[in-house]
Amino acid sequence: MKKFILGFAVLTTAFMNAQTQIIAHRGYFQTQPPTTENSITALQNAQKLKIYGSEFDVRMSKDGVLVINHDEHHGKMEISETDFKELAKLKLLNGEKYPTLKDYLKAGKKDKALKLIVEIKPAKTEALENELVEKTIAMIKDMKLESQCEYISFSLNICKQIKKIAPDFKVQYLRGELSPQQIKEEGLDGLDYHYSVFQKNPTWISEANALGLITNSWTVNDVETYNELKKQGVKFVTTNIPDQLKNK
Repeated sequence: MKKFILGFAVLTTAFMNAQTQIIAHRGYFQTQPPTTENSITALQNAQKLKIYGSEFDVRMSKDGVLVINHDEHHGKMEISETDFKELAKLKLLNGEKYPTLKDYLKAGKKDKALKLIVEIKPAKTEALENELVEKTIAMIKDMKLESQCEYISFSLNICKQIKKIAPDFKVQYLRGELSPQQIKEEGLDGLDYHYSVFQKNPTWISEANALGLITNSWTVNDVETYNELKKQGVKFVTTNIPDQLKNK
């Protein structure tokens, strides 16, 4: 009986691993009532969904503080040209204080089952990108969150810097111009491309899977596109509607 239970558990785990997993894009913010993307509330909403992960964006203020923000600007302030003290004066649209990476990681650590998908945004120079990478990884290591975090970026330099500093970390590239073979040759772990890239290159998902790469697609916000990607064997999708896709 014990052997049967063990075998069933192994098969169940293998089945789950084969399924397309869901990642909330900038947290789960399209709730009722809606909240603000990249907010702590959006992260907490994603934790409640029991999905694979939640993605968020990391930038750096002029004085070197790591903050959570998708766009280059917070209100009318350019983040890289503004000290954090000034940025913090403007709250998020949902009334929360402007989140630092440390704030976000503290909230993420409360649910170890949810992966934290760290998108490090490109900076104006490679030197700034390298500083951003070093500070992000140092904070994650200091908070002992290495096993809970995975990394993505539109900057190939950032991706390669992460692998240089922390070779065991999972890193995926976002821009979409590199083939699976090129991703492999760059020493990265996967490709996380807009779904239109996979539509134009219909063999890339299967090629990437065959090479042992992670395959992810963003931002998949309708069931039809999701089902197309699933048929091609994509391992993950990043979406603004994680509540709708998680049971499809």
